[in-house]
Amino acid sequence: MSVTVQTQDFDVGKEVALLHSKNARVGAIVSFVGLVRDVNDGLEVREMNLEHYPAMTEKSLKLIEEQCEKKWRLLGIRIIHRYGKLKPTDQIVLVIVSSEHRGDAFKACEFLMDYLKTQAPFWKKEITNRGERWVDARSADDDAAKRWTTS
Repeated sequence: MSVTVQTQDFDVGKEVALLHSKNARVGAIVSFVGLVRDVNDGLEVREMNLEHYPAMTEKSLKLIEEQCEKKWRLLGIRIIHRYGKLKPTDQIVLVIVSSEHRGDAFKACEFLMDYLKTQAPFWKKEITNRGERWVDARSADDDAAKRWTTS
């Protein structure tokens, strides 16, 4: 299980291969890559700046990972979340989950992304064609995360 918060880009294929190579019992790997979009809420996004407080962020991501490990039978988790200045099409986040069977891997990956969107302490500022703006949390993300409290 591994969490990294970094400015540099990541290689999805390399990260998947690393997670797979560590355990011959792996029967399923599910991954998610989040990207910077060029349009958000009708405005052209020229750049996104992600800010965070390192100690707070790492602690929060570890707690999210621990919750996930308690819910499903997993063999590995890899989370990479970037911060700093990013351009449209840049990768922001990578979540990879391995397990013996696909069901646990799919559910765990979705759980991790829902919780990263709602509980990870990152602040996003977009530079748009109409100036700068902070990105507010979406109620759809909160609704997605709530479903895990009952399962």
